[in-house]
Formats: sequence, C-alpha cells, structure tokens
Amino acid sequence: MSVVGSLRKVARLARGGRRVDLSHPARSPLGSAVVNCVVYRGGVRQECAEGVAEAVRRVRKQGDGFVWLGLHEPAGEEIAEVAELFGLHPLAVEDAVHAHQRPKVEQYEDVLFAVFKTVTYVEHEALTSVSEVVDTGELMVFTGPDFVVTVRHGRHGSLGPLREALEALPEQLAKGPSAVLHAIADHVVDEYLATVEAVQGDIDQVEIDVFAPRGSKPVDPGRIYQLKRELLELKRAVVPLGRPLHLLSAGTSRVVDPEIRAYFRDVADHLARVTEQIQGIDSLVDSILQAHLAQVTVAQNEDMRKITAWAAIIAVPTMVCGVYGMNFAHMPELRWRFGYPLALAVIAAACLLIHRGFRRNGWL
Repeated sequence: MSVVGSLRKVARLARGGRRVDLSHPARSPLGSAVVNCVVYRGGVRQECAEGVAEAVRRVRKQGDGFVWLGLHEPAGEEIAEVAELFGLHPLAVEDAVHAHQRPKVEQYEDVLFAVFKTVTYVEHEALTSVSEVVDTGELMVFTGPDFVVTVRHGRHGSLGPLREALEALPEQLAKGPSAVLHAIADHVVDEYLATVEAVQGDIDQVEIDVFAPRGSKPVDPGRIYQLKRELLELKRAVVPLGRPLHLLSAGTSRVVDPEIRAYFRDVADHLARVTEQIQGIDSLVDSILQAHLAQVTVAQNEDMRKITAWAAIIAVPTMVCGVYGMNFAHMPELRWRFGYPLALAVIAAACLLIHRGFRRNGWL
C-alpha cells in the first residue's frame, strides 16, 4: 500500500470508528487532564504506566520511538509540568491553556506548535432561529523529535478513534511524530468535509421551504440568518488553516519528515475543496435570503394593490351616500319615488364595473 493510501485509510478508519470520549474520568487514570500517555517504538504501542516523565526518559535514553501524550483542557499548573518536561515554549503553552486561537503553525527551535479548529455538526430535529448547527473546538499539537503532545478543548474532537486507527497501521506510526501530526490534520479536515455535507442538508431544506408553492407555511427569516451565522463560524475555523498547511508541506522544519511533508499537500487539496464548498453554500444562503425578501416584498405589494382596489370600490358608495347625506332642500330626484332604488342601482353598477376592471388587471 502506498504511503498516501495508508494515511487516507487512517483518516477513514478514525472517522468511521466508534466515538469514544477518552476525557471521561474513568478513562483518565493518569490525572484529570491527561487523557492518555503511550510510547510507540517501531510503530508498536507500549504503555507508559510508570509515568510520563519516566516514559520520556526511557525513550530519550534508548534513542528510539516517541511519546504521545494527550491532554483535555488542562489547567495552567497541570500543563506547566508538561511544558518543563518537554521543553515547550511559554508562548505556545499560554496559547494551549487559554485556547481561542486561530489555526496556525509556529516553530520554536526543534518543536512545532500547530493549532487546529475542530468542528462537528449538531443534530437537531428542525432548524429554528436559535438552533446550534455547528459546534467548534480547538486542538493544539506540540510535535518534537521524540514526542507528540495534543491538547484538546471542547466537547468533541476526541482522538481516541484516530489513535486506534493509527495503531492498526504500525508502519505509519513507525515514521515518527510527524506521521501523527499529518494524521491529525487529515482527520480534522475530513471532519470539516463531513460537517459541510451535513449543513448542506439544512440549506437544501430551507431552500425547499422558501420556494414552496404559495399558501404554504411562511418561512421564518430567522432560520436563514441562523444558518448564515453558523456558516460564518464554520468559515472562521476552516479558511485560516490554508496557510498553516502550506507551511507544513513546503517548510523546512526538521520535525516534519520529508516523506510525510509531501503528503500535507494532499490535506491542503482537501481543505481547498472544503473551502470552495463553504464559499458556494454561503453564496447560496445569500441568494435564498434575497429571494425570500423579494417574495415578502412582492406579497406586500399584492396586499397593497388589493387594499387600494377595495378602497376605490368602496369610495363610490361613500361618495354617493355622502352627497345625498348632506340633506339640501333642492337635490336631484330627492322626492322622486324611484330615486332611492335608482341610487342603489347606480352604486351597484359602478362598483361592479370597477371590480371587473381591477380583476382584469390582476389587482383582485
């Protein structure tokens, strides 16, 4: 199997595998923030039950393998010990603790610090003006010559399935920490694609509702605005990742293996596809919103025409009754026996003619 084929297989296995939240206390025996700590030598998993520090010492002493330490929303004092152990830069550590960072890649001597925005589609029975469609989190990755430290923020984005998928392909793990970094980036971008496809379903439903036959239930414009807001959140997570992926594929960092670096371009291509899809559906939402506003304007104009037409019809009897209601002594046909029926007949005939004229012109 080719290298790129194996890497894509890892992403597919991780995406289709059973979702396990390894941040649960029952699965975090190493501490409240530590999700897992594993040593990989030759691509084979070796538990570091003796502790993180001892595992790092043993790996560096033997000069073979690497440590993968996973953290979930660590506190400042918890990550301080990790930073001292692995020699992480204070600025990168601060970003990892406080989160809310843009996707980026930064080089600190022989440690690469990458920030990814994770996204997931929030299932809902029906889209409303307050529905949460996209939930975002953050994933920071410290990649060194003999370690990978992942820091996850948010309710989703567990790397448990990805870790299991990589362990099923030891030839990939044998390539070192940069293979893990690539697998994470590929997994994150694949989640972008899955989320965009799910959001597309909501947009299709709104589009169907907007262009439904007249007389159907009116569309709440708040639904469209909510989709627009959620798309903006998705765009903020996806679009800025283009530059970091370019740096990973074209950079000169010693941390990233040259063989792995070439395949970051594959991830960048998938990200470009996702970005184009987001831009396309964003334009579609704009068009749907404009079409809905145009429909509302047309409906209001039709209502105003009907109101104006009925006002014109009612003006005829109002005028006639108003004139004869002035009770002047010398008014035409005031004392004629057939004056009253004639006035009613004239009013009815005038109203009928005006009504037919409006119907012919489409006002009624």
